[in-house]
Amino acid sequence: MKSKDLAAAPDLAVIPPGDFFMGGIEEDKFVTAVELPRHLVTFERGFAMAKTPVTRNQWMLLMGSPPPGEAHGLHGECPVVNVTFHEANGYLRELSAAFGENYRLPSEAEWEYTCRAGSVTVFPHGGSLDIGDANFLYDELGNPVGCGQATPVGQYPPNPLGLFDLLGNVCEWTADAWHPDYVGAPCEGSAWSDHGKSGCRTIRGGAWDHLPRVLRASWRDWAPEQSHWDNLGFRVALSL
Repeated sequence: MKSKDLAAAPDLAVIPPGDFFMGGIEEDKFVTAVELPRHLVTFERGFAMAKTPVTRNQWMLLMGSPPPGEAHGLHGECPVVNVTFHEANGYLRELSAAFGENYRLPSEAEWEYTCRAGSVTVFPHGGSLDIGDANFLYDELGNPVGCGQATPVGQYPPNPLGLFDLLGNVCEWTADAWHPDYVGAPCEGSAWSDHGKSGCRTIRGGAWDHLPRVLRASWRDWAPEQSHWDNLGFRVALSL
């Protein structure tokens, strides 16, 4: 990559400081124990979050080769998938070196804070999810209603902070180790990296092959750090 090739730089949204209640809400019938207890998280400083997941084109431009688990047949503006947690961090190290910034994965708290964007509902915009809101495959009755594959980023409406594809399209790695609940979770928004399930990281957002219940703002799951999954990518965060 040419030094300072701006096409490789992430398009970032500045996220203001503030606080929110993280975790499942009482009105949500799909909440499980892993989304509890609901707890207050306070961000004393703002941060930046990429408006979209990292795309295949961005990866190619920066790294000079396809992603290690290249998914054939996908548009170049589709999110990168089939990258492990460590491969995602390798990309972020290269990106940081190219632009002189400390790019990183978002914490799980940062991810939910930006996803909710001030909302206190099951989904950021209300209590249900329509096929025009995000890329998912099945409705809650199990009927296929989506396109059945990842789509180019930015095809669905942004949230109030200007971020796209937080719900659906691909799940996203976070920096946090996996914990089966929020007992003892940090309250200042940092990544929860200690005493988690060894070799496993929290993922967020739901994906193109999921049901709406997996695209809820509080949904969380885990993946082994070495996972190459065709529905798992990542986005860039930056401390300010």
